[in-house]
Amino acid sequence: MSKVTADISISLDGLVAGANPSLEQPLGEGGEQLHEWVLGLEAWRRVHGLEGGDTTASSELVEESLASTGAYLMGRKMFSGGEGPWEDDPNAGGWWGEDLPFVGPVFVLTHHPREPLTSKGKTMTFVTDGLDAALAQAREAAGKKDVAVAGGADVIQQVLAAGELDELQVNVAPVLLGDGTRLFDGAAPQALELVRVVDAPGITHLKYRVAR
Repeated sequence: MSKVTADISISLDGLVAGANPSLEQPLGEGGEQLHEWVLGLEAWRRVHGLEGGDTTASSELVEESLASTGAYLMGRKMFSGGEGPWEDDPNAGGWWGEDLPFVGPVFVLTHHPREPLTSKGKTMTFVTDGLDAALAQAREAAGKKDVAVAGGADVIQQVLAAGELDELQVNVAPVLLGDGTRLFDGAAPQALELVRVVDAPGITHLKYRVAR
């Protein structure tokens, strides 16, 4: 059965990005440390058109996510880091340019309309009608596969608060960032059921089912 999932790396102090994010440091000060565990994996490098890489306990989880995901949902800041009209966004083309590292179509929540972006058979659609509309489009595109909420923290919180999130995997990096963007800042009380723990080099994966 199709699910809505989220999979995100965090620091030990609950941050998904460090302080002072910028075009040069989109994950803020020290934020790139949260993702070092995945950058060297063969499974991740293959999707990004790179050769080589390692196989660790994390590899199976990355492969699992790639195989089960049919569409993605993300926020405007996850896409480009900007806000406001697109013509004023210096990164309006997004972080990935033409090399979209996704296995399915992407739906971007934004207040500012624009035409879809298509590159190498992959499409990013910009949805201005709110979360419900974006989720509906993503579910239709995903078919029997899952909708992955790619981030950022605000969109994951919105989906959780709306009661639409089925599973959450947090990848806990052994680092303290001290200040930045918190994944659950201001989140309402919510019961979660721990269903899996995977300890891998440089990271601990915790998978939860969201209680209904």
